[in-house]
Amino acid sequence: MNSEISTQIPTPISPLGEMTLRLSSTPRGARLARRLTQRQLVEWGHPYDGEANRTAQQIVAELAANAVTHGRVPGRDFALRLLLLAEGALRIEVSDPRGDRGLRIVREPDAEGGRGLIVVSVLATAWGVTEREVGKAVWAELAMPGRRGPAGAPRPASG
Repeated sequence: MNSEISTQIPTPISPLGEMTLRLSSTPRGARLARRLTQRQLVEWGHPYDGEANRTAQQIVAELAANAVTHGRVPGRDFALRLLLLAEGALRIEVSDPRGDRGLRIVREPDAEGGRGLIVVSVLATAWGVTEREVGKAVWAELAMPGRRGPAGAPRPASG
């Protein structure tokens, strides 16, 4: 678990698969991001009811909800990017057009919001935020056991 906010996104080495989408900055767009993540991971060989797929969906749901709620700029979309890495990890990136990096993690039990990034920090092996030319990107990585290639074929373990 990495609870510190990083200012750099390490460049992934040799992605096995990639999906990038622009979605409307609405609650419907956030829900669609989660559903499309679920479908893409099934296509990459991670079953719908598997722990890795459910965890990735939860991370996407939290990051997309934050992008829609706090990163929204009228008339601008947010972007979802999924990278299946050869190292057996999934990188999730959600970018929004708002450049401020005022990410808030709330630990008070009575607070009405601010728990999304706590959920991400618990579920992800690493996460952070980086500035972009326009806006920011919040990213998270998680281990994907039983890594598979884009067509669902098992990949041999390196070693």
